[in-house]
Amino acid sequence: MDRKYRQRGYMDSGGARERTEHKPAQKPENFGPRTPNLPGKREVVRCASCAALLPAGIDYTGKCPRCGFELHSCKQCTFFDSASRFECTQPVSARIPKKDARNHCNFYSARATIERETSSARPLDARAAFENLFRK
Repeated sequence: MDRKYRQRGYMDSGGARERTEHKPAQKPENFGPRTPNLPGKREVVRCASCAALLPAGIDYTGKCPRCGFELHSCKQCTFFDSASRFECTQPVSARIPKKDARNHCNFYSARATIERETSSARPLDARAAFENLFRK
């Protein structure tokens, strides 16, 4: 009884079925997880009010070129934390009441974030993006 679980059917040729030997798949040379291909990173400073990208050499005693927000304010600072005492992680002696107004804090440091470089160029509008899809 050589056919334990096989049914006789129309595909049978009547003779013994040929068996093929399967070779085990060769393992790749490198072991471990693959390194992900992540996009690059860059450090940027954005306006706390309108989220516009601020140029690298901007004077933080001035205002945002897009919306006019005061850049030397608590909301733009690295040490601003609404859960901390006086809403600042540094040891300030008095609370600054207006967080979006210009102040003269000695601990001020512009808040910089690290972002991924996902695309190099964006189309200006939706029509340009649509035209770029079918360009040859």
